Amino acid sequence: MPVESGSSAAARQAKQKRKSHSLSIRRTNSTEQERLGLQRDMLEGQSSHNLESLSRPEQDSKLPLSLRTNLLDLFSQIEREFENLYIENLELRREIETLNDRLADGQTVEGADLAKGALKTKASHSTSQLSQKLKTTYKASTSKPRSNSCHARVGGTRNFSVTSWELWGGDSWIVSSFKATTSRAVCQLVREYVGHRDGIWDLSVSRTQPVVLGTASADHSAMLWSIETGKCLLKYAGHQGSVNSIKFHPTEQMALTASGDQTAHIWRYMVQLPTPQPVADISQTPCEDDVDSSDKDEADGEAEGPSDCPSLRVATTTLRSHQGVVIAADWLVGGKQAVTASWDRAANLYDVETAELVHSLTGHDQELTHCCTHPTQRLVVTSSRDTTFRLWDFRDPSIHSVNVFQGHTDTVTSAVFTVGDNVVSGSDDRTVKVWDLKNMRSPIATIRTDSAVNRISVSVTQKIIALPHDNRQVRLFDMAGVRLARLPQSNRTGHRRMVCCSAWCEDNTSCNLFTCGFDRQAIGWNINIPALLQEK
Repeated sequence: MPVESGSSAAARQAKQKRKSHSLSIRRTNSTEQERLGLQRDMLEGQSSHNLESLSRPEQDSKLPLSLRTNLLDLFSQIEREFENLYIENLELRREIETLNDRLADGQTVEGADLAKGALKTKASHSTSQLSQKLKTTYKASTSKPRSNSCHARVGGTRNFSVTSWELWGGDSWIVSSFKATTSRAVCQLVREYVGHRDGIWDLSVSRTQPVVLGTASADHSAMLWSIETGKCLLKYAGHQGSVNSIKFHPTEQMALTASGDQTAHIWRYMVQLPTPQPVADISQTPCEDDVDSSDKDEADGEAEGPSDCPSLRVATTTLRSHQGVVIAADWLVGGKQAVTASWDRAANLYDVETAELVHSLTGHDQELTHCCTHPTQRLVVTSSRDTTFRLWDFRDPSIHSVNVFQGHTDTVTSAVFTVGDNVVSGSDDRTVKVWDLKNMRSPIATIRTDSAVNRISVSVTQKIIALPHDNRQVRLFDMAGVRLARLPQSNRTGHRRMVCCSAWCEDNTSCNLFTCGFDRQAIGWNINIPALLQEK
């Protein structure tokens, strides 16, 4: 019988040691997993794949022994850390469910309960950073051809961001407010508006008859929709870049769109509403729907746009003079002037009839992100990445004053007026603040959330703030900062990618709130907030 040499015996022992070490790593915390009954197929599948690739026979690997050992140690540490985070997240969710059950039973929640160690701020800024890169890439897009590899790269960034939220269930890690209520808000998904080939950045509801929904998309087009049927009525394809915003004229059938091609277009439309179809029997769902989303993404396919939708390619007026992406635009009261906001750090005021530049509003230190006009007064508010928003006053033709609001620590994504003397601002710092125009030193209410806030809207009649988030959630708050509801979100209901914008409809339609997102669809909701709940 051949005698085994000392060197070969030592090599065999090393292999066996590494094999047993890798097996022990895969069994880490197995007793604890069985005790808690955790479903960790996702985690185990990923870590087992990595460890098995390192546990191959030595002749199949080109890595030095010391490097392979270090990699095994690192994977072991990563797996343990992931397990601890996963277990901690499950405990947090159980705590929240317990508190929600107590609230449903009419019990009050003491501050000490919320101060327990399990309810801490755990949100990471990585998701916000990834989504910001995505927004920057698409909003600056022009008519230049995009290669498949570039599209896959950007899409991969968004998919990574969404997957990280799906791993944690997409639930809130920050409990903004717990209040005992005797009635619940009811949110019903009424209709989906599908037809864009890329993400939808903005949407708006017309202020004249017929009442239609307008959407602005990264696919270089804007669309008008029948609210009651979901049918596309008109497609505007006159821009050469991403369409970043859409606003309707206050008295005429005209729309104003801003684009990544450094222009804003004014175009007239004439549409005829189709006969409304019976609304599908969708059961009313409580707004506090905590069903997790799966990785289902039907919208990722190359969906074809509406084939029977008429197109318009020529603008009535083109507003030029910006040296960068035009990110937003709006009509001043009366509709004779329009304001645009750009990444060139300026906002421009134009005469609509002549398309001439009236004023250039400068002062922001970084790119602008949004602009909004007051519904009844000649006031403009501009938001910027410099963490501020500015109020421009044109009520006195001889004096154009400006006030700077400083209260956020990150990009101010939007600031909008209410009917009264308030401004509501949202930011990437995950807060929303309500300001009084008569006292600008500090906000009168602050809403803290767990995700970056995009373009917000305020209901004129109900005075409810709708917050669209990067983490696919849409939350409703009152003007005092009290949380009223969260729209249902699951693998069958709601958005499957970040929600970019919200818009209220004050007319008597089947939908009174609209949201749009990067899943290429807009959604119409019927929101019923009991008066008792709003008063509380």
